[in-house]
Amino acid sequence: MKDTWTTIARLATRLEEHSALPREQRILLQLLKIQEEAGEVAEAVIGAMGQNPRKGHSHTWDEVEAEICDVIVTGMVALMRMNPEAPDVFAQHVERIRERDLGESARISSR
Repeated sequence: MKDTWTTIARLATRLEEHSALPREQRILLQLLKIQEEAGEVAEAVIGAMGQNPRKGHSHTWDEVEAEICDVIVTGMVALMRMNPEAPDVFAQHVERIRERDLGESARISSR
């Protein structure tokens, strides 16, 4: 996962260097990008199910998966652009979810 976060950091840096907008606007636009990518997931699902009469079966489930990955990467980039400690923030959040939803903690078992 560390290599993933290295790539995410590089993408975030590239985007930061590309824009002259104030920081708040850059973050806002990155957050809106998540919604744009989520819309592409919806379009791909509709296409994979053939539910657009004009387009028919225009997408595959592999394309849906790729669009979901785009949403995840875009969200990770947004988090990195908001907080350079994004890997730790994310890991702590996943731990809270694990404790809340699975009743598990990060404690190492003594078995």
